Amino acid sequence: MSLYDPKPRLKIFVVLVLLVVTVLGLRLAQLQIVDTKDYSGESRNNAVREKRVVPARGVIYDRNGVLMVDNEPTYTIMLTPRYFNEERIGLLANLAEVEDSIVVRKLQEAKEWSPFQPSVAFSNVALDIISRVEENRYRLPGVTYATTQRRRYLSDGHIGHGLGYVREISRRELEERRVDGYRPGDLVGIAGLEKTYEPYLRGEVGSEFKMVNIHGREVKEYRDGAEDETPVSGYDLHLTIDSRIQALAESLFVGKRGSLVALEPSSGEILAFVSKPDINPRIFSRPVTAEEWSAMVSTPEDPLFNRATMSGIPPGSTWKPFMALVGLQKGIITEDTVYRCRGGYRLGNRLFKDHQGRVHGNITVKRALQESCNSFFFNLMMQIDVNEFHRWATYFGFGKTFPLDIAEQNQGLIPDSSYYNRVYPEGWTAGFSINLGIGQGDMLVTPMQLARYTATVANNGVMKSPHLVREIRHPETKENAELQLPEDEIVPIDQKNFDIVREGMRMVMTNGSGRWAQIPGVESGGKTGTAQAPGDRDDHSVFVMFAPFDDPEIAIAVMVENGGYGATQAAPIASVVVETYLNGSLSPTGKWRRNQVATLVSQPLDEKQ
Repeated sequence: MSLYDPKPRLKIFVVLVLLVVTVLGLRLAQLQIVDTKDYSGESRNNAVREKRVVPARGVIYDRNGVLMVDNEPTYTIMLTPRYFNEERIGLLANLAEVEDSIVVRKLQEAKEWSPFQPSVAFSNVALDIISRVEENRYRLPGVTYATTQRRRYLSDGHIGHGLGYVREISRRELEERRVDGYRPGDLVGIAGLEKTYEPYLRGEVGSEFKMVNIHGREVKEYRDGAEDETPVSGYDLHLTIDSRIQALAESLFVGKRGSLVALEPSSGEILAFVSKPDINPRIFSRPVTAEEWSAMVSTPEDPLFNRATMSGIPPGSTWKPFMALVGLQKGIITEDTVYRCRGGYRLGNRLFKDHQGRVHGNITVKRALQESCNSFFFNLMMQIDVNEFHRWATYFGFGKTFPLDIAEQNQGLIPDSSYYNRVYPEGWTAGFSINLGIGQGDMLVTPMQLARYTATVANNGVMKSPHLVREIRHPETKENAELQLPEDEIVPIDQKNFDIVREGMRMVMTNGSGRWAQIPGVESGGKTGTAQAPGDRDDHSVFVMFAPFDDPEIAIAVMVENGGYGATQAAPIASVVVETYLNGSLSPTGKWRRNQVATLVSQPLDEKQ
């Protein structure tokens, strides 16, 4: 018998071989199945698929906790190009009730994103279509569906330009937001609060990992869901808007073009925000056809234009309180200064007239506000340099943008000498600037700026930052995100001068052009305005107001395009809104004012021009 026995060595060799094969097999399994985030390829995707779980988008409440916007379930058809049989394009198009070319386009878009991952093909699909697709699922490999969500609007007030809307992300936006985890078919906020607060509203997308077979059909959970990530809901927005007042304000603009902004002076919170005509955001809860979109953008009424923050008009006589404040602060006039009104102000060979050439005689600043005497403010403007005029206007927030949680904003126009030199290079004189004293000429302000200015006068010079969101709160954790509100600004005008001008604005409401808008039992301050419109169209109707007088709770600015005198259209609208906000209902005279508005509403604007 030989001393050398090969059997132990053979056994050791076999064990080593088996060990190496086992290690290689385990590593291969790890590469193909487990390390799904580090390795990709067809073999891996035949085994495990990551399924995104979209969180519930944050909902929106008004200032009183009334739910205004939430979500409702809808269905989405998904395409995974790797498994889809292109011979079934016609079948899918027939079931989805679309043209074959649309399916071809959707398939190509899905391929460009990922051949192996499901991509959204059709959103907001009706249940009967989903049922037919499911019945033919065995003939449609690579076609699945998911339950998703869309916005549901519960308030009678649209607040279309305030809320904005959500829609499926565009290809251009997708390129910009890819790094933030957006995928084709995701919803994204467009305009308004939906856009501004998108990072809060969206939430955090979750994941589910599924084992799939060679046909791309899900077989079971991967590792019993151990690697799944739970989605996190978005934050809810609690608005400053009073939805009841918002709905009322919008109803008063039926048949009109214009806007309304109401603020709480002590906080800058926006109580109502109207721009008419507008688009009902419910339209965007479903896919908007090219024809529908073309109709929206091509209509002369321009419902997508945010008149509250973007339309620039001369402020008309609502500017006179500003002029009085500047004149008083600079010492040009005092409470007792008298100008003589002869029905107009003569500058050279031209007479700048009062309204209808009315003669007011000797008049002081408070009565000039009450009677809206143009001559008084022509006299005042002739003693103010245009650069000084510009500087004081910017103190009140005119001629510039300011922090606002709606991105669309027009800074307006407040001229200075450089403006006149640029626009009138052949030369300009006081005849170009005198009309600034009565809110006419080369100047433009927005309704939002007018409302902020009115709130600042009501606040005796403390200027708050307007905002639409009061609180950002997570529905599950109750955590509040921090609101970044700017610090208050202080207009450098003495209290005694605010007292004089505020008293003049009270006289407007008791014995002046605003007396028909006075609320019974509630003292207020206000000013009517009639702003010149270009061409031969009727003037714009403008009105500003704050109430109650001694402790203001609301300041409002109303503009009705081509509505004529401020006292006839804008003032009744403001009065009805303010009285309802303060008292909860309308007095008999308030109902008369509402009926007056209703009469105007029933008459199309074009008939009044």
